[in-house]
Order: sequence, then structure tokens, then C-alpha cells
Amino acid sequence: MTKDVMINVRGLQFLEGDSEDEIETVQRGQYYERDGNRFLLFDEYLEGFSEPVKNLIRFKDGEMALTKRGIINVQITFAEGKKHQTRYQTPYGVIMIGMDTSRVAFRERGQELELEVDYTLEANYQYVADCQIRIEARPGKQE
Repeated sequence: MTKDVMINVRGLQFLEGDSEDEIETVQRGQYYERDGNRFLLFDEYLEGFSEPVKNLIRFKDGEMALTKRGIINVQITFAEGKKHQTRYQTPYGVIMIGMDTSRVAFRERGQELELEVDYTLEANYQYVADCQIRIEARPGKQE
């Protein structure tokens, strides 16, 4: 896998009443490996804000950690069969969120990586939705 990559992050929430909410972003970023961990780094620009959110995704078998820094600050751990709670700081306030992770799967196909996470999301100790994160990274050229 090359260092310079295109990263596609797709989040899907399955809400009550068979409705879905999907968020997708495609960003240029970097990929590297160190000490048995794999890392993806990228900046995310949110509508209405000029400063980027710095994203770091660290993953290995059965576990993924996501750290966001900027106008959003959070460190989230997804580990198969475990529940984690953390504070999610947004420009509008702080929310206590919980993730009960059922699956973290990683595949490497040639020069492409795929990471999938299935979890149940809680906000302020209340069930919100069943969720999926799908991340794909493939070689990309920095301009």
C-alpha cells in the first residue's frame, strides 16, 4: 500500500421504522504501519467551518480507534464484543456516547484496504441506532 491514499468513509445508521441515515466523505490522506498497527490520517472539512477536523484511524485485528481533533474532539474505540463510552465534544456542546461493537473486520486486496465496523450507538445513555462504518483506502496521488 502506498503512503498517499484516497480514503472513503461511509457511515450508516439504521433508525427505527426502517429508515436509514447515511454520511459519506472522500478525502486525500496518508497510510502507514507501525508496531502491528495500521494508520489512516486525513483532514475533514465540515460545512460552515474553515478549520479542518484532524482524523486519525488506528486499526488492527478486532479493533479500531478513531481520534478527531479540531472543532470536534473525541477518541472512540471499537473493539469486538466490548462496549466503550466517551465524551463527544462538538461546537454545540458535549454528548456522552457509547458504542457496543459487534464486529471489526479488515481486508487487504492488493493495494486496497477495507475496514468494516458494526456497532450499536447510544447518546446520553439512550439507544440511538444500529450503525455501520465502512472505510476504503486505495492509492491516490497528492496534488
